[in-house]
Amino acid sequence: MSLPVTVLVVDDHPVFRAGMATVLADLPDVSVVGEACDGAEAVSAAARLRPAVVLMDLRMPNVNGLEATARITTAHPDVAVLILTMDEDDDSVFAALRVGARGYLLKEADGTDVHRALLGVARGEAVFGPRIAQRVLSHFAAPPAARSALPFPHLTDRERETLDLISRGLDNASIARRLNLSEKTVRNRVSDVLAKLHARSRTEAAALARDAGLGHPRPLGEKSTRLSGPAGPGSSP
Repeated sequence: MSLPVTVLVVDDHPVFRAGMATVLADLPDVSVVGEACDGAEAVSAAARLRPAVVLMDLRMPNVNGLEATARITTAHPDVAVLILTMDEDDDSVFAALRVGARGYLLKEADGTDVHRALLGVARGEAVFGPRIAQRVLSHFAAPPAARSALPFPHLTDRERETLDLISRGLDNASIARRLNLSEKTVRNRVSDVLAKLHARSRTEAAALARDAGLGHPRPLGEKSTRLSGPAGPGSSP
């Protein structure tokens, strides 16, 4: 008899996380070895527990699921990450695949689907929910020119707009005023952009954006705070 697949459950909603852990613990071929409430805790737990699979949410505080997936798959290529989220947009799906996720399910999936996906990614398979699979197939069926018409096609339009403003040197407060958003929303969006670009700082993201043709000159008279250098370890995005 083969050993059970070890799983780390990562989600910032305690009720959902506990419920999923309970469902999985009842399966004879699955062993839940730990839980984590955010991406930072997931990275630490994955290094300590070395599960076969990390069941990962995307939208979490501190370190989001995309960044956590990138860190885990880079440090531990033998650990499979299966995304379980409410986000079904193309940008989230392809960003997750680019950072190393082996599967992508929506939270509407039932226990049988999650079970099958966990076993699949543990065997090295790529597993997608039905609607996600259709998006992936449609993407690769599209002509290459259609997929690369815009720089950073894995960013949403709003994220690309934010990146453009970052590349012009605007800080979060200036971006918030420009886009009529709260600074908290801008901080979250900037974090998502950095994670999707694998950029370690705003400065690095700005350089990538300018290389791709973003960051046109600001209109005369527009003022903003220029970046002075790479963000330090304790600085916010």
